[in-house]
Amino acid sequence: FSYAGDMVALFKQLKAELAQASGQPAPEVLEIDWVGTSMGGLIGLATSTVPPQASGVKMRRVVFNDVGPRLRAEAVARIGEYLGRPLHFDTAQAAADYLWSISTGFGPHTPEEWFRLCVPLLKPAEGGGFKLRYDPALADPFKAITPEAAASGEAMLWQVYDAMASQVLILRGQDSDLLDHETAVAMTERGPRARLVSFPGVGHAPTLIHEDQIAPIRDFLLA
Repeated sequence: FSYAGDMVALFKQLKAELAQASGQPAPEVLEIDWVGTSMGGLIGLATSTVPPQASGVKMRRVVFNDVGPRLRAEAVARIGEYLGRPLHFDTAQAAADYLWSISTGFGPHTPEEWFRLCVPLLKPAEGGGFKLRYDPALADPFKAITPEAAASGEAMLWQVYDAMASQVLILRGQDSDLLDHETAVAMTERGPRARLVSFPGVGHAPTLIHEDQIAPIRDFLLA
């Protein structure tokens, strides 16, 4: 939920920039659509708890890409195994090859597609080469999760989901080890009663760069 505070600060900055660019006062409350993959989806879920009067935005439509209130413990542990490692790569291609070795669940991609996906994740390292562009401390919460904390967190997230007023679309890789089928179906039956679209041959998580994955998002947001 700390990330939700960061998003509120970002919304306020964007509203100020919008007002400056247009020369007109920004609306008191802006309507936005949210597309969030994995952690991005959870941040969207947490942000939905902030009243529009406080955040300055109303979340109209929300897309949860392979994430929900219940996360399978095995998948969380798997992600925690590789997060936070102080990795160094001599070349961008070496980094892309490593990232593919831990990300095959993302589904079929050409080498060119995968390389383009990886380049934004890299930044130059001191002395040459590359390292990953994220805070290694991101791994700490994964390593601190206990079964008791996971159960408590799940109950809280379901309460937040059930209270959502937005229209919701769920995307799920049929082979996902993070968002299981039962949880995805439950999300269609309670709270905002989301729509569910699944992609065969894909695990966690769909990368949303192929037309069959883009189309349902486009149709949902433009409906």
